[in-house]
Amino acid sequence: MKNIEVEVRSFISRNEYKKLEKILKKEAKLIGLINEETVYLGGTKNDLRIRRNKKEASLILKVGKIHDDFREEIEIKLKKDDFKKTEELFERLGHKEKIRWFRKRLLFKWGEIKVFLDDTKDYGLIVELERIGFSRNKKEIHRELENKLKHLGIKATPKKVFEEKFKYYKNNWKKF
Repeated sequence: MKNIEVEVRSFISRNEYKKLEKILKKEAKLIGLINEETVYLGGTKNDLRIRRNKKEASLILKVGKIHDDFREEIEIKLKKDDFKKTEELFERLGHKEKIRWFRKRLLFKWGEIKVFLDDTKDYGLIVELERIGFSRNKKEIHRELENKLKHLGIKATPKKVFEEKFKYYKNNWKKF
């Protein structure tokens, strides 16, 4: 059975970010602050990315559309130093860079749920709740994540808003 990533997310204000950080430090376990660089690659109908932080790099394939609630995910951990070589390899295979972004990510573990508080340069502040499941229980997990987000006092941002914001960023990220 394949692992399915189930997630809910919302754009948040700076005040909501600070409020969530306080709540999560009480209710969840802070895993750490991660500074990430992510490259989104073209040439595929799926979501292909290379990501790195200070400790490691990853090659990530998410099957489906970028803001779907449920997606199969394949992640391969790499050495941090393999980031540039992997990027070059995929570029030579025809997978050109579509987007590059930089974010500061606070990661919390809240039971079986990962909670991310993201500050993505020139994109915005986002809270994301994520849990891995299987096809048979993905809707149940999604409802659980929506309820947890409500518990935090946040309403999920509609997919259309994420798609519009992502399209704008995709068209303008080099200017930023």
